Amino acid sequence: MASDPDVVIVGTGPNGLAAGVTMARAGLRVDLYEQARSIGGGLRGESLFDSDITHDICAAVHPMAVASPFLRAFDLAARGVEALAPDVSYAHPLDGGRAALAHRGLEETCAGLGPDGPRWRRLMEPLLEHSAGVVGMVLSPQRAVPGDLAAASAFARRALAHGTRLAAAGFRTEEARALLTGVAAHAVGPLPSLASGAVALLLGHLAHSGGWPVLRGGSARMAEALADDIRAHGGVFHTGRRITDLRELGRPRAVLLDLTPKGLAGVAPGLPAGYRRRLARFRYGPGAAKADFLVSGPVPWADPAVGRAGTVHLGGTQAEMWRQETRTARGTATDEPFVLVVDPAVADPGRAVSGKRPVWAYAHVPNGDRRDAVELVRARIERYAPGFSDTVLAQRGISAHEYENHNPNYVGGDIGAGAMTLVQSVLRPTARLDPYTTPLRGVYLCSASTPPGPGVHGMSGHLAARSALRREFGIRKAPPLGPESTPPAAPKRRSAN
Repeated sequence: MASDPDVVIVGTGPNGLAAGVTMARAGLRVDLYEQARSIGGGLRGESLFDSDITHDICAAVHPMAVASPFLRAFDLAARGVEALAPDVSYAHPLDGGRAALAHRGLEETCAGLGPDGPRWRRLMEPLLEHSAGVVGMVLSPQRAVPGDLAAASAFARRALAHGTRLAAAGFRTEEARALLTGVAAHAVGPLPSLASGAVALLLGHLAHSGGWPVLRGGSARMAEALADDIRAHGGVFHTGRRITDLRELGRPRAVLLDLTPKGLAGVAPGLPAGYRRRLARFRYGPGAAKADFLVSGPVPWADPAVGRAGTVHLGGTQAEMWRQETRTARGTATDEPFVLVVDPAVADPGRAVSGKRPVWAYAHVPNGDRRDAVELVRARIERYAPGFSDTVLAQRGISAHEYENHNPNYVGGDIGAGAMTLVQSVLRPTARLDPYTTPLRGVYLCSASTPPGPGVHGMSGHLAARSALRREFGIRKAPPLGPESTPPAAPKRRSAN
């Protein structure tokens, strides 16, 4: 009879897969469990309306993937996963046919912002000069002094200026104010805030370096590459298998859970009462209501230049976004929510087949909101792209309330696995020296509920695996991750049921 694996991972989103790669490449026997029929979590894709056209179910655009230390070492490109960055990383239309564009080129962006061009340059240029340090600081366990103090200083000063009400005076034009505030809204919380200011600077400067790419063929390509590497090193996947109690997993030396604190509390009956109470205090953020459209052509934006962008932010002016996002975070529903729209065929023309193409969109709504996502999103798109509804061939909506059924990590529709407040961004999920450990011996959290938090970067999974390797197996050196490397061979594996 086969012995227990060395490591069991529950959940196969990007962080669970990153943990699996790290553990398997350390020469350990790894089993991964996924309650859905297919792996990938937020990276999954489905042919919703047409067998030839794939829709990204959660994540669609990947600025963090091209910056992530884990994914850079893993080298997606060498594994056939191609990141396609459009010339315009993101756009922000305004009423009256106006729009602001964040080009990949900083100079071109500044030229388009008129009198605010020099201000945009002063904001972004130092971050670009210290980009590796900025990314390394943000995508870390956030429990130590930053390695690049110049990067930390440049980042902190700008976060203070653009994460508070001082941001209203940061630019003269509404276009520049909206362009940065739309990125801040990716924090999915009240605006302005220090957390949203940090998000704006991180994602904003990446728009001018690696860009905001989509993956050729869809986000599932990343999940497939990670899973292929795990299997190549002896890992076994068990899909369609929901774990309800950690005792179902046998006696592995380490268990890594790509789950939220709510999920951990649900599967670990042996947690101490005090720790369970701390988990219960973990806050979840506003929800996302998802709309998928199959359309007959490009989105007919009032300003045709918006059609060059892979991502479009629909939120109106800075003042409108501050008001709407803050009301949403407080649980007040609005008919004009902030909406992100992605037309992946802008960067990946192969996603359009026979004139038809997918359009992906999220609306920020109160946690647990039950409203129809399709109508909310269509109305917002129509404001800036009159006639969009005439192009729609098919549509599907998932309310924030329904999203948790689709993926239990999206509590109330919170796709970030926890509110991005300043304190919780640093001390997620609870205040522990090693944020990946739990009071249970050998049990670790590796989800976006741990540092560095939301985004497709795999760092939460990789860092949790590194912690488990040190503590449970005495392995301090990170295993090689690149396709050309030859890590320790895993033992011959049995087949999954």
